[in-house]
Amino acid sequence: MRKELKFSQEELATQCLVTRQTINAIENDKYDPTLALAFKLAKSLHTSVDHLFQFEGDGNETKKS
Repeated sequence: MRKELKFSQEELATQCLVTRQTINAIENDKYDPTLALAFKLAKSLHTSVDHLFQFEGDGNETKKS
């Protein structure tokens, strides 16, 4: 989704007050953001948290858009 909006990881990180490495880790399923960060990401990407993080399976797995 970030790439579709032509945001770099650095740009998104700056908007959300985190590091580029944090954005990279989220995108590569190495880090689950806090609820507060999830809302910041969704707002920056002009979407909802539900759309950004689609829950699948038994509730313990997520699929990131």
